Amino acid sequence: MSNWKTYKLGDIAEKIGSGATPRGGKEAYLDFGNLSLIRSQNVLDFSFSKNGLAYISEEQAHDLRNVTIEAEDILLNITGDSVARVCQVPFEILPARVNQHVAIIRGTKDVINQSFLKYYLLEPSFKRYMLGLASAGATRNALTKVMIENFEITVPELVEQKEIASILSSLDNKIELNLQMNQTLEAMAQAIFKEWFVNFNFPGFDGELVDGLPKGWNYRMIKEIGKVITGNTPSSNNPEYFGELTPFITPTDFKNFGKLIIDADRYLSAEGKLAMTTRLLPKDSVIVTCIGSDMGKVALCKVECVTNQQINSIIPDEKIISADYLYYTLVFKYDYLRNIATGGSTMPIINKSRFEQIEVVVPQNEIVKQFQILMNNLNSKSEENIRQIKVLTQIRDTLLPKLMTGKIEVKA
Repeated sequence: MSNWKTYKLGDIAEKIGSGATPRGGKEAYLDFGNLSLIRSQNVLDFSFSKNGLAYISEEQAHDLRNVTIEAEDILLNITGDSVARVCQVPFEILPARVNQHVAIIRGTKDVINQSFLKYYLLEPSFKRYMLGLASAGATRNALTKVMIENFEITVPELVEQKEIASILSSLDNKIELNLQMNQTLEAMAQAIFKEWFVNFNFPGFDGELVDGLPKGWNYRMIKEIGKVITGNTPSSNNPEYFGELTPFITPTDFKNFGKLIIDADRYLSAEGKLAMTTRLLPKDSVIVTCIGSDMGKVALCKVECVTNQQINSIIPDEKIISADYLYYTLVFKYDYLRNIATGGSTMPIINKSRFEQIEVVVPQNEIVKQFQILMNNLNSKSEENIRQIKVLTQIRDTLLPKLMTGKIEVKA
């Protein structure tokens, strides 16, 4: 690192600044439009999420013209629980502005490469540094403009920065490609489900309806088509229950990969698995978040697992229904699930008894089997993409601190 130089970020940045909530607040946001408003929920580590992306009018955008986003700008969350999350803005959401919870960082191009700077901010020790600053002496986590300007950044020559960024970006681009492929596979699966089981345009249908359903179809409660299990969390008095054997699923695991869950942030030990035997879920169980703000999310577990108490799970009776059919049925019932919850907006909940009584349409078994065969093909492709993502992520996360600290030398 003999040729690396240290700068204060403010000295090598063309722009550091955050925005504001547009006039009119959330009620004035548009569902669609040409001008995006980036909020903290859109900024994830390494990637940008379009979920909940808001749009604003030309007039609102004019008021925020001092925080106009440019291509390759770095986005840094500066308040709240998501403080210090970092990504770069994707070109396709431009033109855009940011609100007061997100800072723009735009480096001086002849000194700092934007992608290199992004990875520098994401390097684990620097991430810990930012989190420490944000949590010091305040009731709410926050990074101020002055703090960001005073970040000390140690960098090699620009050409070496670009080489380092290229290595890491190639991994992230492959990760993003696999994620996009899975999104396409999921869109295909949902389209088939809707066509067959909502529009009733499935193979062999003669058009005859009985009480609004194809002949031989009926309504059944969830408890009649599978076994419902509510999860639980081992007592803190038994830390030995956690280990590396059985995935322990919580709502935070409903992320990134969409439909399929193949692992978790935490695992149970053999002892923990034994203690949770009555709540053990076999592969292809359908799990649904039933408490809190994330309520109504659905996933399909492709591994044996246990869940916490915020999740109700269904072990489908394959003689009646298939896992994927039940999964998509509940995905299409998202609004219904949230509407039947009790407890108000602060802590909505669907308890096990109420969950078991939810009615679903049960088609004739033969058409469900045909649908499951199609889904098995899509699932196998999706699961392979997920496994590749995990390997690529592990490689990137291993290389990142070594490249950012000069422990691996890159020849320009």
